[in-house]
Amino acid sequence: MTLELASERVVPKPWGKTDLRPWSELGRDGAPIGELWFERADPSAPEPSLLLKLLFTDEALSIQVHPNDAFAQQIGLPHGKTEAWYILSADPEAKLALGLKHKLTASQLRTAIGNGSLPDLVHWQQVQTGDAVLVAAGTIHAIGAGLVIAEIQQHSDATFRLFDYGRGRELHVDSAVGAATPGPPLPHAVAQRLNHARLVVARSPYFVFEQIDLPSDSCWEIDASSETWILLLDGNASFNLLTVRPGQAVYVEKQQAHLRAGPSGTKALMAYVAIEPHHARLVGRKAEQLDTMTVRIPPTPGATRTAPRRSRASRRS
Repeated sequence: MTLELASERVVPKPWGKTDLRPWSELGRDGAPIGELWFERADPSAPEPSLLLKLLFTDEALSIQVHPNDAFAQQIGLPHGKTEAWYILSADPEAKLALGLKHKLTASQLRTAIGNGSLPDLVHWQQVQTGDAVLVAAGTIHAIGAGLVIAEIQQHSDATFRLFDYGRGRELHVDSAVGAATPGPPLPHAVAQRLNHARLVVARSPYFVFEQIDLPSDSCWEIDASSETWILLLDGNASFNLLTVRPGQAVYVEKQQAHLRAGPSGTKALMAYVAIEPHHARLVGRKAEQLDTMTVRIPPTPGATRTAPRRSRASRRS
């Protein structure tokens, strides 16, 4: 049974931002920060199935691809990497690339990598705040400049670069060609509204990703039968006796927790391990019921914020 405030790992990247506000006060030393990873408060805790991140882009990332489970296991990795993005902020011309404009053979893809023509073949699309995108493993993709993105993914850092804008870093041509499905992206489910407070913005065989909008001072019960991450976007909230503010994340697993929205309401993202949306994951409660139940719940051990750690090297590029 676990309810804890996630720790934050700072990951420097050449394409990152030097100012992460309003999402974080970290990374104010002038070095570009590309990612904030939300992790278990106890470094010795078992590795979660999912990884929640914030991405900050002042420059475009490389054009890249992640392997599926089968390809990852062929090269000695435990699993692949499917991910989903939720746009927290976007400059007016900000864009993403998802898939190719048309299907290529493996030989044609290898040629496009070699002659540098791949940026003209990927399918770029403009995005705005509140958009969500599912990036299935095998999909060639890229993230442009001027974005802040919340990402949920399988807990893997297997990334193969196909094009890197002349940064001089290694391209992973053989692995990328082997892992890629070089064509337009597969269609995926549109957003699904579960009720007035919950909107499923992306789903995959590995996770469900929701936007939740809770009225002011409303009370809710979380039934975290499986691993669950909640990232606050706007308004404070309390989880049992733990108070959380925007930019912070909570990890809950195998526990029921009581959530009270702040006086201005609460907007958050919730991701959990499941194939289908779980309707009992977040259920409204009357305030008087919650007050009665909360006083019987002792403080959650370890529910304190830990000091951020500087990152080990990461292969997202």
